Amino acid sequence: MRVSLLIATAVSSALVATAAFAQSDKGNLPARKRYLPEYTKSGDLILPKNFHEWVFVGSPLTSNGLSGGKANFPEFHNVYIEPGSYEIYKKTGEFPEGTIFFKELQLTVPGTNPDGSRTEASGRGYFPGKLNGADVTVKDSKRYADTGGWGYFNFNHHEPKAATAQARPKAECAFCHMASAKKDDVWTQFYPLLDK
Repeated sequence: MRVSLLIATAVSSALVATAAFAQSDKGNLPARKRYLPEYTKSGDLILPKNFHEWVFVGSPLTSNGLSGGKANFPEFHNVYIEPGSYEIYKKTGEFPEGTIFFKELQLTVPGTNPDGSRTEASGRGYFPGKLNGADVTVKDSKRYADTGGWGYFNFNHHEPKAATAQARPKAECAFCHMASAKKDDVWTQFYPLLDK
């Protein structure tokens, strides 16, 4: 009986010591490995992988019903940031080189009211419908110096998403970001997670 008690005490002490060591070492773990932009030989951006596993920052909606039937982007913009870049941003307040934002476009379910809204079990509003392609933004101050240090890419405004995309000219995306985005050409004012 005494031997069993000694063994049980020793095992219990070993478990407590292991748990304490694991917790004390937690702060020393390396930062998350970053997923950096991938390009074809011709310089086209390859559609980022596993973006649904990234950090979700928000989902603005610019509906046709509220824009006189002519919204530039008549869909939800489901925006994700690459997790390793987000970790750096949280610590420094700056988007590091290689940061990727992925904006998956999602149409609204057709409206039944004049403003494009509809009534569902949860009430009147705008509800996500079909996916409608994606836009991607990449920070690379040298490669995209003429567009404020960010490259802007469209992977179709329909499904399926294109496998690769070329950088868009300054007049299409960069111009608006450079003129109106709050921080480093990013619309941080719409994303509390990023608005530092």
